[in-house]
Amino acid sequence: GVQMVESGGGSVETGGTLRLACRASGYTSTITYWAWFRQAPGKVREGVAAISKRGETDYTTSVTGRFTISRDNAENTLFLQMNSLKPEDTAMYYCASALFLRRGFPLESDEYDYWGHGTQVTVSS
Repeated sequence: GVQMVESGGGSVETGGTLRLACRASGYTSTITYWAWFRQAPGKVREGVAAISKRGETDYTTSVTGRFTISRDNAENTLFLQMNSLKPEDTAMYYCASALFLRRGFPLESDEYDYWGHGTQVTVSS
């Protein structure tokens, strides 16, 4: 399997920046898609950004232009650069990886096989 560990969460004020990292280990060569999800209290888990093995990216509308997903293949590390943070970005953020997308929806959580334990992001107004 693949093990994933997130880092980089924290508390910032509105307009601030954070960079999340997700270090992967194990059979990472079998992975074709990587993604970041988030879940706020009382809400469903939401796909934030995804990146394919070929570098194709997808973003949910609310973060387009503010967040950037990237991957360092040599270090097996996934990143999420978050700029212009808003209070509504407050959530637990999870990284995930998929062997392949069964239905072709990179921002749907049921497409993913492996998950990290999450890192908290809190944005105050």
